[in-house]
Amino acid sequence: MKQEIQLVVFDMAGTTVDEGNVVYKTVQQVINDEGYNISLDDVLHYGAGKEKYQAIFDVLTNCTDSDTVEVTAQKAFSNFKPALATAYANLEVKSFEGTETLFADLRNKHIKVVLNTGYDFATAQNLLTKLGWSVGETIDAMVTSDDVENGRPDGDMILKAMEITGIKNPEKVLKVGDSAIDIEEGKSANCGMTAGVLTGAQTREQIQHANPTIIVNSLTELREILL
Repeated sequence: MKQEIQLVVFDMAGTTVDEGNVVYKTVQQVINDEGYNISLDDVLHYGAGKEKYQAIFDVLTNCTDSDTVEVTAQKAFSNFKPALATAYANLEVKSFEGTETLFADLRNKHIKVVLNTGYDFATAQNLLTKLGWSVGETIDAMVTSDDVENGRPDGDMILKAMEITGIKNPEKVLKVGDSAIDIEEGKSANCGMTAGVLTGAQTREQIQHANPTIIVNSLTELREILL
């Protein structure tokens, strides 16, 4: 397995980046500002890992009896980016323990490291800046929902990551994420390996529904398996 993987695609929030679930708390806020009382657990269950308009739409569809889901979702989403910008302004963002070491060790073994995310580019770049990470130094590339037509669970972002890094065979790709939709994304792209990590949005049981190759408690544990 150590020799087979040429590219690892990591999710951001909850997988490599610890931002205290602020994005999903903001999704919860803008939905509830429309007159609902949705729990954070429901937001994580129906929205984790998705492009954020889709997350809002799916939460409203599954958790409310609204007959104006599309209109309400559009209104909530229009409030999402400014609300998130406010939340991020004073937010302390940090990486999960062992993340930078894993990135460096993979790249030293000529394994490409790409971040992918359901965030738009501006939000994702904000996270990179706060962490002091940069393309070409810490990681090889970053792919966001702005870069593709179809977000998760479709595999477009992984296929884009392969295109950027010159990896031809999806069997040589590992997708790592903290939600079932990350695993579904990996399977959609025909990744040779998928790994769930228990530092973020979902429980072992929720991730297991997507049948990943492995589930690990942390990226430190994943490093021991890969390297």
